[in-house]
Amino acid sequence: MEIIIGLLIIAIGAFCQSSCYVPINKIKSWSWESYWIVQGVFAWLILPFLGALLAVPAGGSLCGLFADAPSFNFWMTILFGVLWGVGGLTFGLSMRYLGVALGQSIALGTCAAIGTVMGPLLLQVFFPENDPVSQLTYSVILGVVATLVGIAIIGVAGSMKANSLSEEEKKAAVKDFNFPKGIAIALLAGFMSGCFNVGLEFGSGINFGDLSNPMFRTLPATFLVTLGGFVTNAVYCFWQNQKNHTWSDYSKGSVWGNNLLFCLLAGALWYSQFFGLALGKGFLTSSPTLMTLSFCILMALNVVFSNVWGIILKEWKGCSKKTMTVLVIGIVVLIVSTFIPQII
Repeated sequence: MEIIIGLLIIAIGAFCQSSCYVPINKIKSWSWESYWIVQGVFAWLILPFLGALLAVPAGGSLCGLFADAPSFNFWMTILFGVLWGVGGLTFGLSMRYLGVALGQSIALGTCAAIGTVMGPLLLQVFFPENDPVSQLTYSVILGVVATLVGIAIIGVAGSMKANSLSEEEKKAAVKDFNFPKGIAIALLAGFMSGCFNVGLEFGSGINFGDLSNPMFRTLPATFLVTLGGFVTNAVYCFWQNQKNHTWSDYSKGSVWGNNLLFCLLAGALWYSQFFGLALGKGFLTSSPTLMTLSFCILMALNVVFSNVWGIILKEWKGCSKKTMTVLVIGIVVLIVSTFIPQII
């Protein structure tokens, strides 16, 4: 029963993340770089910091925890957060050229595989005495493969969509639709985004142990990763503000109330995925396989819900029944991949 509860919590977080781009459509009179960094203040700084505070026991402090943490693990956690930040930047571009459904599908699929496998492999290089690669059991690899199969099927549906729609229909569904360019960017975004879980792996020992609730134990490490990602995004967005002369966005007082509200909502929905991941893992401790695969499960469910949003937002409008059937099959495979490790 605890495992089911854990998976449901992760699923709720995935649904929230897949919905985070909806509030952004309500932002007025700001350039991309302006609203992206403002929502990032909430998504990558304020909310993760508040989440990390939940893990602090009576008499403890985050500053003390970080000061006592092994410096190598501390900085590697932040470094992979910086690399993940690159993925976050290109993630938005993938949806610009492919739409929410296909863009998130390709990027998150790659992210799921890289994030699950690369962490233990790199830890094996630096800490072979802990044998972290033993986490990659047959069930874990099978779960990752099943996820990639589901992503590939959705990719086929996206290719069928690109080939079947006229230029006018493509532009109506996704304004800047460009399949080849979008695929390349989505793969890069997925690879770099996978660094998030690698950062969590390096920061797995940065916690208060049994002194904190198991559901909140990984949240300090999550904050370090998002802190690194915020640095990357802030540098890029402020550079874009300078290049595009959009600093004036921040002085448009008439839209601040509206834009701040929707940036907060978008940031909260985005952070919900990793807050839900932390809470969900607290219920999965009896299954080492699901603990290792939890990041992959989160990404798979993100893809499922992002495609549901894609259908709702009519990004698949005008596609044939055959294309929609392939899409639905891909979604079903992804849902099944969530439970395969537990069934075997």
